[in-house]
Amino acid sequence: MEKVIIYQIFTRLFGNRNLSRKENGTIAENGSGKMADFTPKVLKDIAAMGVSHVWYTGIIRHATQTDYTQYGIPRQHPAIVKGRAGSPYAITDYYDVDPDLAVNVEQRMQEFEELVKRTHEAGLKVVIDFVPNHVARQYHSICMPRGIKGLGEDDDNRNGFDPQNNFYYCPGERFTPYFDLYQGEKEPYIEEPAKATGNDHFDSAPSKTDWYETVKLNYGVDYYAGGVGYFTPTPNTWYKMTEILLFWASKGIDAFRCDMAEMVPAEFWRFATKAVHEVYPDVKFIGEVYNPYDYHRYLLNGFDWLYDKVGMYDTMRNVICQHAPASDISRAWQQTDDIRDHMLYFLENHDEQRIASDFFAADGRKGIPGMIASVLMQQNPFMFYAGQEYGERGMDKEGFSGNDGRTTIFDYWSIDTLCRAAAKKLTEEEKYIYDMYKRTLSIARKEKAVSDGVFFDLMYVNPQLYRQYAFLRRMDNDLLLVVTNFVDQEVEVDVRIPAHAFDYLKMKESTVTATDLLTREKQSMILHKDGAVRMKIGGCSGRVWKLKIA
Repeated sequence: MEKVIIYQIFTRLFGNRNLSRKENGTIAENGSGKMADFTPKVLKDIAAMGVSHVWYTGIIRHATQTDYTQYGIPRQHPAIVKGRAGSPYAITDYYDVDPDLAVNVEQRMQEFEELVKRTHEAGLKVVIDFVPNHVARQYHSICMPRGIKGLGEDDDNRNGFDPQNNFYYCPGERFTPYFDLYQGEKEPYIEEPAKATGNDHFDSAPSKTDWYETVKLNYGVDYYAGGVGYFTPTPNTWYKMTEILLFWASKGIDAFRCDMAEMVPAEFWRFATKAVHEVYPDVKFIGEVYNPYDYHRYLLNGFDWLYDKVGMYDTMRNVICQHAPASDISRAWQQTDDIRDHMLYFLENHDEQRIASDFFAADGRKGIPGMIASVLMQQNPFMFYAGQEYGERGMDKEGFSGNDGRTTIFDYWSIDTLCRAAAKKLTEEEKYIYDMYKRTLSIARKEKAVSDGVFFDLMYVNPQLYRQYAFLRRMDNDLLLVVTNFVDQEVEVDVRIPAHAFDYLKMKESTVTATDLLTREKQSMILHKDGAVRMKIGGCSGRVWKLKIA
C-alpha cells in the first residue's frame, strides 16, 4: 500500500508570475496561471516532494466577470459573481474547462487532456473537484454531449419542490437579495421565479453572507416539508450528475474531491459511485464532510476518504497555537480510530487560513511539528496546499477575498512564495520549511513502517510531554520513534516506552543505533520495558528515529 499525499493546487494561481497584484484587478492587469505552466519539469519537482496525487482546483468552468463571449461562452452578470475571477464553486458548465486556464481558449479541453497526460507521465495521479450541491445562478452548458438535457430544462417551476426537478423554486417570487442587482450594468440581474440558494437558503432573498451566487440542486429531498426524501423513482438530477462524473472519469481522472458532499443525500452517492466504479473501478472519492455523525454513512455509500476537519484539523491547530496540550492529538485520532484509514488529514486548504498568517500561527515554522505528526502517525492520506511548503502567509488583500489569512479563490492574483520559489529567491527560513516538508513526505512515501506499519501512541505514559507528541510505528524489523516539539525552542526530553508497547509490537529489549531520518544523526538507544529514551529536539521540529529491531 502506498501512502497517499495530495498536493492541492489552485490552478489559476499556481503558475501566475505577474507581480502587479492590483486589488480587484482584471485578468489583463493581474494575469492568470495556465494549465501549460505544469511542464514535465514542474510536475517532476512536485513528485520529488513525495506527492502522489495533484488536486487541480478550479478546472471546471465557473462564473467569472471576464468576458469570453467572443468564444461563444455566455457572459455572467457581475451582480451574481463573487470577485473578478469568480468562485470555482459556482459552476456554469459541468462539461467545460475554465477558459482562464487555457493558452488557447478554443482548445481548452484539449489542453486539460494534455495536462492529465503529463501528470500521469510524471507518476502522479489527478484529482479534480466535483461540485454536486449547487451551480452558478446563470448555469448554462454549451459543451454537454449530444443527447443530454441541460439542468432545469424540463423543470416545472410552478412547484417549489418536485422530485424530478433539478432546482428548487420560489413560485411567484423574483430574486431579491439584499444588495444591488445592477453592479454597474445597464440592466439588473433578473431571476423569476427565484431559485433556492446553494447553502440551503430556501427563499428569494439571500444575504451577502449567503452563497448568493449559487442555486441549490434538487436530489429528491423536500426541504420545504422538513427534508423528506423521494428517491423512487430515481430523481432526474441523480442521472444527470452521474453522467457528469462518468464524463470526467473518461478523461483519466483518478479521484474526485466532492465539494460539500454532506449537503447531498448519501443515497445519491451510493447510486453514483456504483455507476462510476462499474466502468472505472479505481476512481477514488474524497468527501468534504464535516459532521462526524455522518462519517460512517458516507463511507458506506461509496466514499474512500473524508475530511478530518472538526477532529484532527481543529485539534492540531489548537496544539500549534498552544491553546491545547499535545495529548489532545491522541483524543482526536481515537474519535475515528475504527475508520482511521479513511480520514484525510490536513493543515491548510483553500477554505482555511494559512498557518503563517496572523490569524493562525504567524510563522510557517510552527506548523512543522503538526505536519510531521499528521503525515507519519497513521496510514491514512495527508493533504497540503501549494505554498504551505514554503510558509506562505496569505496576508494579501486581493479584492473580494479581503485580508483574511486565506489565499483568494475569487480574484486574479499571484502567490508570493510560489513566485519567489520559481525565481530561486526564497529566504533561508522558507528553504528550511520546504526542506522539512520534503524530507517528511519522502519518509512517508518510502518507509513501509509509515504506509503499512502498526501505530502505537506513547502519550498515555508520558504526561510530562505537554508540548511534545510521541508515537511508534513498526513494520517487520523497522521501528520508527517519532517525537515532535511544538515549542519554539530546543528541548531535552525523556520518552518512556511502556512494557505494553513491547508486547503489542512484539519487540525485544535491546541496545540499538538509531538514525534520525530528518537529520541523519545517529544515537545509541537502550530499549527496555518501561524505560525512557532521552533526546534533544529542535524548536518547532521533530525527530524521526529509525531503529532496526528483532
